[in-house]
Amino acid sequence: MTDITIPNVGESVSEVTIAQWFKAVGDTVKKDEPLVELETDKAAQELVSPADGVLEEILVAEGENAEIGKLIARLGSGSGAKAADKGDAEVKAQTEAPSSDKSTGAGAGLDIVVPNVGESVSEVTVASWMVGVGDAVEKDQPIVELETDKAAQELVAPRSGVITVIVKAEGDIALVGDVLARLGESDSDPISSSPAKSAGGEGGAGGKLPDVPPTNTGSLPNEGVAMPAAAKIIRESGLDASAISGTGKGGRITKADALAAKANPPKAPAGAKPVPAAPKAPRNDGPREDRVRMTRIRQTIARRLKDAQNTAAMLTTYNEADMTAIMDMRSQYKELFIKRHGVKLGFMSFFVKACVQALKDVPSVNAEIDGTDIIYKNFYDISIAVGTEKGLVVPVLRDCDELSLGGIEKGIGALGAKARDGQLSMDDMSGGTFTISNGGVYGSLMSSPILNPPQSGILGMHKIQKRPVVINDEMVIRPMMYLALSYDHRIVDGKEAVTFLVRVKECLEDPERMLLDL
Repeated sequence: MTDITIPNVGESVSEVTIAQWFKAVGDTVKKDEPLVELETDKAAQELVSPADGVLEEILVAEGENAEIGKLIARLGSGSGAKAADKGDAEVKAQTEAPSSDKSTGAGAGLDIVVPNVGESVSEVTVASWMVGVGDAVEKDQPIVELETDKAAQELVAPRSGVITVIVKAEGDIALVGDVLARLGESDSDPISSSPAKSAGGEGGAGGKLPDVPPTNTGSLPNEGVAMPAAAKIIRESGLDASAISGTGKGGRITKADALAAKANPPKAPAGAKPVPAAPKAPRNDGPREDRVRMTRIRQTIARRLKDAQNTAAMLTTYNEADMTAIMDMRSQYKELFIKRHGVKLGFMSFFVKACVQALKDVPSVNAEIDGTDIIYKNFYDISIAVGTEKGLVVPVLRDCDELSLGGIEKGIGALGAKARDGQLSMDDMSGGTFTISNGGVYGSLMSSPILNPPQSGILGMHKIQKRPVVINDEMVIRPMMYLALSYDHRIVDGKEAVTFLVRVKECLEDPERMLLDL
């Protein structure tokens, strides 16, 4: 008999929620086969079987919490025949979270509620519905996109069924535990007038469903497997989603897939009706103004940036770096680097390495203020500012001091792809110690970046521009970049800030010494 217990899933995490059992009592499992999905306040992860065997007993049901080290199941040897001995009722009781919803009609209704989407997050905005009332959905099919002040994420159907009512319309605010929609087994499962017991929150625990008329947001044919950003491109470009091959998880269509299809439209299947392109608005025949509600992410960006100005004693110091050495190195090793690492050698990896070296030399820039204490960080998790359609996001590249240039380029590429597809998690954007922002990709020649609280420093990169400079008393033309370091003067003195920026400049202008740790 093998005990299945909750492992240590991360620093400061003391308990998890059983999100989903992949196996039922009596099922035969193989070593390293996923058994259960565990959910924390930061992320979700799968727990795999430590050995071959049969799942003898499940002790913690879906939806229940379990502390680190708690026994949640037992694995024994056998052929899997115990499922029949225990009976379907016991298997179902142990592997499915009990539904306390009351409904009328042919099938049992299930309330779709706002889940716990992260630490300190109490409400979400319903960004977009991917299905409408009356639509049939499959288990794990994305049905709605929820937006918090930190990120956007999709909520999937907990089982197959039919959407019988949508309670929260697009743009509505919903608290954690609020009912979003009702999922029935058939079209005859209307919303119940009796109290529905959902997972907490006003309008949830022990109360009636909110008295909101059913809202059918509609859905595009064949668009159920497209992610929100991709669905928008498909709709506006008049593409046929069924003719696009998705490269995302489970074959879902990503934004990159939709953009590729827009550039080279696929042929629609035989007999398919063409989707008409969105009509273009006539010139000078529309309203002179459009009032659009700010997204939760945009509101948070605005609030955090203003809070940084109001709280920190923010100051910016400037310098410039000669990029000749790095540009020569990139040109010399361009093809070899791609063959070795599978990614291009960009500028950002050099800047990350230079900043890590400077942070080691000037620890106060890698620290933060907590009340009357200063917390010095002995690790180097660099936040990389990324512009997306929904605003600026700042995912974090972990332990950059332990990464090679190739590892940094791969990590930045992966975070950038997740940002563009709206797949960044809370964990991806929390815990950074220092930020790098590259305004040069948009043509910025010089700027003063605003701090990313609670961090004490942010480096602004800018456009590389050929300028005349004096070297050895001679005027020469060199590719130069202005550098800007904004810092919190409460914790970082002017001498330390200038030393930091000069150290970054030296590392960039002599990358061989930096890579040799000299």
